[in-house]
Amino acid sequence: MKARSLSLILMFLAIVGASTRAADEPLVLNLWPDGKVPGETAPIGEEKIEGNKGGRRVTNVSVPTISVYRPAAEKNTGIAVIVAPGGGYRMLAWDHEGEDIAAWLNSLGITGVVLKYRVPRRPDHPKHPLSDAQRAISIVRSKASEWNIKPEKIGMLGFSAGGHLTAATATNFDSRAYEPIDDSDKASCRPDFAVIIYPGGVIARGSENLAPEIKVTKQTPPTFLAQATDDQVNSENCVRLYLALKKAGVPAEMHLYASGGHGFGMRPSANPSSQWPKRCEEWMRERKILETPAKP
Repeated sequence: MKARSLSLILMFLAIVGASTRAADEPLVLNLWPDGKVPGETAPIGEEKIEGNKGGRRVTNVSVPTISVYRPAAEKNTGIAVIVAPGGGYRMLAWDHEGEDIAAWLNSLGITGVVLKYRVPRRPDHPKHPLSDAQRAISIVRSKASEWNIKPEKIGMLGFSAGGHLTAATATNFDSRAYEPIDDSDKASCRPDFAVIIYPGGVIARGSENLAPEIKVTKQTPPTFLAQATDDQVNSENCVRLYLALKKAGVPAEMHLYASGGHGFGMRPSANPSSQWPKRCEEWMRERKILETPAKP
């Protein structure tokens, strides 16, 4: 009898454990219907995941997806953020600029949506997969009611190349980079706010001007910027973008740190640059983006 009771207890614990693990797993959705990925003409090889947990890199992405991480229902604020990892448009830094960011957002009651956009860059494509980012925002906004998200509080956060992609998405929402294909594309692809961390490619090579695809106007959403001045990627990417935002009358906040290098993501360190998440949280609260939890 005792053995049977113990067996039932162990079975119950196994079921609970499996349910918990399942609840922690993200909802993964393909961005595009099968066979309708815009611009894909030839296979680039099998998708690859390199490195170990904590330092995984994803490349050869030809089937872009979003991974949706939901906060606990009692903490949900109704905010969602599409996260664009960096990787020089060659690969995606999946952990410390993707899943780790989603976990931080969840701790604030924000739905984190990690975007697996197409990499590496195809020679015959634009240098940035703007269509993937625009489609991701439209899908999330179209699912707002289903996912208990406020459609007017959907932002985008990107690192390095993902920061460039975020800047391009925040300044090109008036024209889609692809032909609409379904009802999801009836929802706006404009992010309501942008967080851009150590971006590259925002200024044109050999110039002090913004790259042609970064089209700042007064309709550009409020933006938070952070970079280290000892970054090998020129910190003027942040500076020039901030000045353009300021000139256009767009609310913007910029943090330039003395040290931190490139690619620090969410990693703790003695450098002040590791405090950017706290500064970003403060900015979201000051802008009234982040407020009290929404009703479940």
